[in-house]
Amino acid sequence: MSLTLMFKQTFINVLSRLTADQALVDKLLKEIELKYSTSGRFYHNMSHLDHLIAELYPLKDQIEDWETVILSVAYHDIVYNPLKKDNEVRSAYIAGDRLNKLNVPGDRIEKCREQILSTRMHAASENPDTNYFTDADLSILGAVPELYLEYAHRVRKEYKYFPNLLYKPGRKKVLMRFLGMTNIFKTKHFQDKCEAQARFNLTNELNSLS
Repeated sequence: MSLTLMFKQTFINVLSRLTADQALVDKLLKEIELKYSTSGRFYHNMSHLDHLIAELYPLKDQIEDWETVILSVAYHDIVYNPLKKDNEVRSAYIAGDRLNKLNVPGDRIEKCREQILSTRMHAASENPDTNYFTDADLSILGAVPELYLEYAHRVRKEYKYFPNLLYKPGRKKVLMRFLGMTNIFKTKHFQDKCEAQARFNLTNELNSLS
């Protein structure tokens, strides 16, 4: 399974501005491809990265540190195991290691790590770039119903090891947490684009689990 064109080209562009070491660029690309293409990834895969780039690219001029946001996209789910609760922490650690190899300044490494860790709860951040990133990560919630149902189906497949007796209460808790937020999306762009549809989709899924 090859890297999707939109993500691949954007990631290459960023890496090429950070290093002239083509072997390192190739190695990092290959790692992303392998990690996001492992069996069991039905939603958190390469298509998810491509979706994030598609959502963020129109906002490029509004994002202060585009390169760091793209690095956060690349590494935010590099570790993904539905049976574990430390995926974001481990992903942030790997991101820090790889950015060190690229000689990225320490403050930007920390910013990337914070953005990845912010996907645990998707709470509002004082950093506008982080809010754009986490909103893009959640934008599937505001997709048309058919695409949302496909997303929910793929997430269920990722949690296939959990019987409905365990999966449904956990999924309900997630859905209710989002619905309990004053705003699911932190930025005006994504609020206008996704908020109402997301609440409709989440409510429908919640009712279907009852």
